[in-house]
Amino acid sequence: MKTAELITFPTKDAAEFPDGGRRLLVYVVYDVRGDVEEYIPYALSHLREHCATVLVVVNGVLTDLGRSRLEPVSDQIIVRENRGYDIWGYKAGLDAVGESIADYDEVLLANDTWFGPVRPFGPMFERMDRSALHFWGMTDHVRVEPNPFTNTGYLPYHLQSYWVAVRRDMFLSEDWLAYWRDLPQMDTYADAVVKHEGIFTEHFTDLGYVGEVAFPTLTDRVENHAVLYAEQLIRAGCPTLKRRPFFQWPAYLDHLAVIGRWTLEAVEEFGYPIDLVYADLARNVEPRTLNADAAMLEVLPDEPVDYDPDSPQRILVLAHVFYPEMTDEILDRADFLPGDYDLVITTPDDERAERIRSALAAREPRGAAEVRVVASNNGRDQAAFLIGCRDLLLSGDHDLVVKLHSKKTPQDAYNVGQHFKRQQFTNLLNSPGYAANLVGLFQRERGLGLVFPPTIHLGYPSLGHGWWANKPPFRTLAAELGIRVPVDEVSPLAPFGSMFVARPEALRILVAHEWTYEQFGGVEAYQDGGLAHVLERMPVYAAGELGFHSRTVANREYLGSSYAALDYNFDQFSSTLHDSTMQQIQLLNAAGPMEYGTLTDFARMFARLRRPASEAALVAAAERILRVRSALGRVRSAVRRRLPHR
Repeated sequence: MKTAELITFPTKDAAEFPDGGRRLLVYVVYDVRGDVEEYIPYALSHLREHCATVLVVVNGVLTDLGRSRLEPVSDQIIVRENRGYDIWGYKAGLDAVGESIADYDEVLLANDTWFGPVRPFGPMFERMDRSALHFWGMTDHVRVEPNPFTNTGYLPYHLQSYWVAVRRDMFLSEDWLAYWRDLPQMDTYADAVVKHEGIFTEHFTDLGYVGEVAFPTLTDRVENHAVLYAEQLIRAGCPTLKRRPFFQWPAYLDHLAVIGRWTLEAVEEFGYPIDLVYADLARNVEPRTLNADAAMLEVLPDEPVDYDPDSPQRILVLAHVFYPEMTDEILDRADFLPGDYDLVITTPDDERAERIRSALAAREPRGAAEVRVVASNNGRDQAAFLIGCRDLLLSGDHDLVVKLHSKKTPQDAYNVGQHFKRQQFTNLLNSPGYAANLVGLFQRERGLGLVFPPTIHLGYPSLGHGWWANKPPFRTLAAELGIRVPVDEVSPLAPFGSMFVARPEALRILVAHEWTYEQFGGVEAYQDGGLAHVLERMPVYAAGELGFHSRTVANREYLGSSYAALDYNFDQFSSTLHDSTMQQIQLLNAAGPMEYGTLTDFARMFARLRRPASEAALVAAAERILRVRSALGRVRSAVRRRLPHR
């Protein structure tokens, strides 16, 4: 059973918000760093226009930076232990107010799980102030049966607890005092829903209080409308945008055709500073999840359409050239950049440097040019960039840095290596118009820190394996550098191939660290798990810690071949499983990893997926097959040893 209607029993007198009435805001913040993201003071500064008093409750730690952001937009700040989620934060705020709550006509309980105001608060407050009621919420959730958190009974229709306002007839009642006095402990998110959010509305309407919702659900489907219909709610006038659509599991949003990019376009359309959204999400969401949820791949045209020549960028090209014969190819790509640029080429020895200087001498310079012989080729282009060019990256003399290197990939098959090089060069610097549009991204988005090609997959098994052996040392190094951006579980969002365009300040954490060539090690250390390969996966996370977001970029030709291959391969893969993509992923995750396809692994996986009761029998059968295969192998070897040599 499900319903989107709120049934109330108005046995108690309900009144409109009085003219000149006083509103108290209790606003709960949780920030893992304690810094307080900038979208929070922006929201509070706009809420102050409608609230006589702003009380902020911080669950957890509050740094000096966080306090400096909250003090100008609040009247009181309470810092408490992070316990009981936002619900017990509300209680702490109400307890602090105590009997002086009687000085107010309405109490608004809100938390920091939303951006806003995307649409003005004023019209909504005016409309709700005219309504005769005891309490109201921003959005609601339909009744769900059975309760998804307990698998029994039902989850009642309820106002969502991130924004609930209560009038004085209700908050001065014994019913209200008893509710908060007897509030149970909440140790999990499910507790917060089952013990408060899901029951608050029904509890008080059953007592005869009248509740309403400002922006009701748009359908009668059992869905979280504030998350799944965010764009539609914004267009309906809702001032708040929930953060969850941008860190929800992408496969789930794909299953329901929720397009985050459309929501963000609506946010920009109505004038909300989109940089506040990206800065928060870059610091607090797994980058690959954000890249998918917000659709942050840009397909750039070759015609210049998004570049402002009146706002030129100071560009520095840093190219590490191990193969001097590729110098002209790299410079041809660099010359696609709009306007002048400075150039520094690093190389490991004097002989290569002379060949590179000869190539430079034959070309018309576009700015200052320099060839640097680095002290060691340890770490290759990574060390040359972070050590050999550290002074340039910290100088503040350039707005953008373009990192390139002479890529041949001789260890791989010819076509594979050629495609990898082309995938890097053409998706960064495909043509003059394309390069201008790429630079235009940085002109348009002041919080954009990094752009690079999508994850290479043609010729490489990168998808699903992007970490390889690098995740453990990555976590260790990130902790040492103070990078707390959540780490993607399956594969990182990273510039595989190590070519990108970035703001130097977005790379400050990596560049400011004093690396040594000895740390990178020699040729034997240039492998997965080594420092160079770990750092290859680090830039997006380092930029994110500083509040800079990243984008992937692709040209139309590349995307045509890339998408066509992905489409075919995914179609083949999906043909072996039933149901939707989301359900297929859930099924395989439940089955667990399979180590390189042994018969035992396959039998165990099949048993988990299809016939759990027969798992032991299937595994035993597979092991018998393997023993027979091994015995046959030993027989063949013995026969070969007895045969005469020919």
